[in-house]
Amino acid sequence: MKQRRVVVTGMGALSPLGNTVNDFWKNLIAGKSGAAPITHFDASKFKTKFACELKGYDPLNYFEKGEVKKLDPFAQYALAATAEAIADARINLDMIDKTRVGVIWGSGNGGFQTFQQEIMDFAKGDGTPRINPYFIPKVIVDIASGWISMKYGFMGPNFTTVSACATSTTSIIEAMNYIRWNKADMMITGGSEAAINEAGIGGFNALKALSTRNDDPARASRPFDIDRDGFVMGEGAGSLVLEEYEHAVKRGARIYAEVAGGGMSADAYHLTATHPEGKGALLGMQWALDDAGLTAMDVDYLNPHATSTPVGDLSEMKATKQLFGENKKLNISATKSSIGHLLGGAGAVEAIICIKAIEEGIIPATINTEHIDPALPEGLRIVTSQSIRKEVNVAMSNTFGFGGHNATAVFRKI
Repeated sequence: MKQRRVVVTGMGALSPLGNTVNDFWKNLIAGKSGAAPITHFDASKFKTKFACELKGYDPLNYFEKGEVKKLDPFAQYALAATAEAIADARINLDMIDKTRVGVIWGSGNGGFQTFQQEIMDFAKGDGTPRINPYFIPKVIVDIASGWISMKYGFMGPNFTTVSACATSTTSIIEAMNYIRWNKADMMITGGSEAAINEAGIGGFNALKALSTRNDDPARASRPFDIDRDGFVMGEGAGSLVLEEYEHAVKRGARIYAEVAGGGMSADAYHLTATHPEGKGALLGMQWALDDAGLTAMDVDYLNPHATSTPVGDLSEMKATKQLFGENKKLNISATKSSIGHLLGGAGAVEAIICIKAIEEGIIPATINTEHIDPALPEGLRIVTSQSIRKEVNVAMSNTFGFGGHNATAVFRKI
């Protein structure tokens, strides 16, 4: 049976560099940083006092006051980004079969802020359980996909993926497959995260995973640099409208790119560390190319996981060199240098970056990276300093998560 093709017809984003796709992209290619001192809580006693927070986000710009009380920030971000994606896709909701539209949404932590606040409020009280009746619906990780389906009446496949920082790439791959399998004609997919709070920053500090460059937050995220010292926490959401190709053509949709393939693997190695030789990463990338019917020689741009940790960057580049060693046209840029690490939302936002790179013919820079770690394999074309203009026909996005989860998505010009 001929495989159904899957394309991207809409995009939406809330990011540390802008609360729409256009603002986000403009600031990204300009080389700006979203990192700044934390404002969500008093971080003065924490080892890390900065993060990549959203700027100028007001939930009342998106929701009624009563709705805000029912929504943890991670679900707010999901709904806000999806509203932009659906508007961008120019979907006439009265003209589509909503039983053929599904939602697969990802988050690594779900209602982290709500959970923390309820526990803190309980601890300050007299021991009497006064729990918000919306506590459970606000906390559960699948609630974002539920809210999206209820808002728009989408009755197709609906669930949430969780694979730590590989989560929203996993969501995109699953959504692609449901369209391929003729279980849906259109899928809303992506991921969101809102983990910049005491528990999130404190927990990653305890793992020694975060940068502590408190004197210079904007330059703290520096993937591949010899002086990198950990990642910078980010927050936000990325939302994509995926659609079966013929369905999109029939309704006259604008097509950004094709979701050509996806690959998922496991390191089967360590609780938090990547495999030192990048074995799982290599498998995921190779399987994504196989799924897309492409070879390593076809890829023009790689947006790596590259969080700016000493171990993770090195293992990923070992796998990259092994797979792409003969590809002289491949350019690599690590955009977490600008937006930080959105955890479960990272893959969706970075998928948007790959798609915009294809659309605009621009590869954003890896900012802050000044001295490439000599331990990295030689011959890799890492874009630093400033964005470059280059035709991009095929782009690849890598995301890896604690527990050894790996997910890679491939996008192709159409």
